[in-house]
Amino acid sequence: MLSARHRRTLALVLLTVGLHLLGLVALVRHGGVADGVVSRPPPLMQARVIAAPAPEVAPAAAPPPPVLLPPPPVASLAPPPFEVAPAPAVSAPPLAPIAIDAGAAARLLDVESVQLAASPPPAEAASAAPAAPVGKAYRADVPPSATIVLEVLRKDADGTVWHGEAAMAWRQGDGQYKMTLEAGIRVLIARVNLVVLESVGQVDGGGFVPRSMTEKRRGRALTTTRFGQDERQITFSAAPARYRLLPGTQDKATIPLQLAAIARADSAQLQGNIDILVGEDKDAAVFRFVLAGQEEIDTPMGRLATWHLSRPPRAGAYGARLDIWLAPSLGWLPVRIDNLESNGATTTQTIKTISRPDAG
Repeated sequence: MLSARHRRTLALVLLTVGLHLLGLVALVRHGGVADGVVSRPPPLMQARVIAAPAPEVAPAAAPPPPVLLPPPPVASLAPPPFEVAPAPAVSAPPLAPIAIDAGAAARLLDVESVQLAASPPPAEAASAAPAAPVGKAYRADVPPSATIVLEVLRKDADGTVWHGEAAMAWRQGDGQYKMTLEAGIRVLIARVNLVVLESVGQVDGGGFVPRSMTEKRRGRALTTTRFGQDERQITFSAAPARYRLLPGTQDKATIPLQLAAIARADSAQLQGNIDILVGEDKDAAVFRFVLAGQEEIDTPMGRLATWHLSRPPRAGAYGARLDIWLAPSLGWLPVRIDNLESNGATTTQTIKTISRPDAG
């Protein structure tokens, strides 16, 4: 019989042997025995490090990103093909045979300014096909005979400022009229004329009906523009171009007073676009005015209530702006005329006096 102490010792030995056997079995299962050599079991800490790569495998198991579907066909949203929209050319033909004014020739005073108008078309092209009617017919009441003197202030593009005067005189009666316009600068006590325009013709219910206009500029030859009422053509002594004469056609001397005549007949006619064909020294042009508003302006004759008409620049046509102020209290006469050229030069003409041959 073993004593209690021996039994405890034996139990401890058996327990130790059992633990070693368990460790050996574990090594065999995990490939720890090679060529008869038994590897030591790895420390507990190494076992944990080996197990750690598991999280790195997790992303590979994540579902793949969704596949985007192709966009819907573009054809279903596409605009109509370009062939169905040649609309911009529809409204152009009526004005095509007529040159559009550059603005410089429309001024009452034009001192060595650059003419911006497009070159007139060749004579054969202008006369080959008559132009379609342009603008509207207006009722007009020509103002009574008078003489207007205007104070002129010009500022050139380089900043040079000079002063002058312009005088517009017209006489009308028995269905006829004659108009003279002189513009110049003051030199000491004298005035040097730089341009003189003379226009003659008839007057009727449509206003001024020019027959001819002459233009004489300082240092240049005199030119004549003829408005053939019988052959219905506008011709020029300084150019071979020909234009169809339309009802209401004016020259550049009569255009300010023609606007006054339209307003005198019915000021409601000033609403919307006012299109008037104007014969100049070498070609014809369409002047398009719009009513800019009603304004009060200061003049040497006092503060006047006016209707402001403007011919703004038109892209691709002319770059100058022409503004005319008509005074209802003075029979709708033009009391101020401004011209802003595309190069920045400005000319302002403001009424100083009005005299009438039948007054007094």
